[in-house]
Amino acid sequence: MQHQIPVDSLPPQGAAMAAAVSACVHCGFCLPACPTYRVLGQEMDSPRGRILLMKEVLEGALPMGEALEYVDRCLGCVACVPACPSGVAYGELLMGFRAMAREQRPETLGDRVGRKLVRETLPYPGRFRAAAGAGRLGRWLRPYLPPRLGAMVDLVPASLPEAQPLPPLVPAEGERRARVALLAGCVQQVLAPEINWATVRVLARNGVEVVIPPEQGCCGALSMHAGDLGQALGLARGALEAFPEDVDAIITNAAGCGSGMHEYPLLFVGQPERERAEAVAGQVRDVSSFLVELGWEPPPELDRPLLVAYHDPCHLAHAQGVREAPRRLLESIPGVSVVEVPEGEMCCGSAGTYNLEQPELAGELGRRKAQNIASTDANVLATGNIGCLVQIQAHLKALGRAMPLYHTVEVLDRAYARVL
Repeated sequence: MQHQIPVDSLPPQGAAMAAAVSACVHCGFCLPACPTYRVLGQEMDSPRGRILLMKEVLEGALPMGEALEYVDRCLGCVACVPACPSGVAYGELLMGFRAMAREQRPETLGDRVGRKLVRETLPYPGRFRAAAGAGRLGRWLRPYLPPRLGAMVDLVPASLPEAQPLPPLVPAEGERRARVALLAGCVQQVLAPEINWATVRVLARNGVEVVIPPEQGCCGALSMHAGDLGQALGLARGALEAFPEDVDAIITNAAGCGSGMHEYPLLFVGQPERERAEAVAGQVRDVSSFLVELGWEPPPELDRPLLVAYHDPCHLAHAQGVREAPRRLLESIPGVSVVEVPEGEMCCGSAGTYNLEQPELAGELGRRKAQNIASTDANVLATGNIGCLVQIQAHLKALGRAMPLYHTVEVLDRAYARVL
């Protein structure tokens, strides 16, 4: 019997969810693009299979619990979207479905504690710094921790860099060519504050005035990824209020954040701020794309040749379609040769909070990514997302193949300073 999806009973994103379901023609082009299908080889662990499961849940033909095992294993990397000839907006379906699942999910005590810890720490730099410090102490208890908390402890670095607060304004060097606002992020401020400093130095050197609103907070992308749309809306509202309107662009340097902010119009469906959300989403640019659009000063020639492997973050390459810009920036450095990573389109397993929620599968993807990177014999790895940097660094270290890992803009910044 054919059921109809009761859109009125769904989250505000219900119309987009129904449209995504109806657009899928089950052709199978998404299967080889899906990392979990390639690792597990099961139909229900593919986008096509998950769409079928979600469709049956939405139509009332299948209990939510019977679909969650498979939908939870989805990375949300949206590698299936550019592979789909029918234009299925899989990410829009997944966002709404995870919001529904959040209210109906059976959880153990460990699950609840883990989700609460993620929700209350990652979007807030001060809390996250304190939690990371506690996590280092938690290594003594690692054998006794449940999987989710154990995965968190495993990813905590041995030490944290000192806090490096950004000023509210960094003026352009020479003639001002553009004025932008920078999203400073949350986790990145704690784990790798140098990325933001490299970003403002590179932009300023290229004639860009950078505004860093001190009142900004998390953009809400992590909450969206987890289906916590209530928290996501609250955090996103803060971003809408914090960013000035008189800028040429809002710059992001974390792929997940940029992708999340591009989804603001969907997040704010039915909300009074929808028009402002659309305007902000239209201003968001990854730093690599913005520099290529604006034009940039090539750095001086390096003292020695350098082989740089570039890793495509999923939410930069698949969600935002930004693939060529980072490579063009890297290749503009005299002496740098960019090498492609085998299976480069495959997710590294970070995927927001995925490596905390699905540590075994994330670990398999991380090991596979590290092995592919190591096979390039590159001197340096460059990428455009803090989650990827943390995940890949951990797995390269476990492989015994540690190498310098930088954000793309850090490579450019270091080349300008002749310290690469």
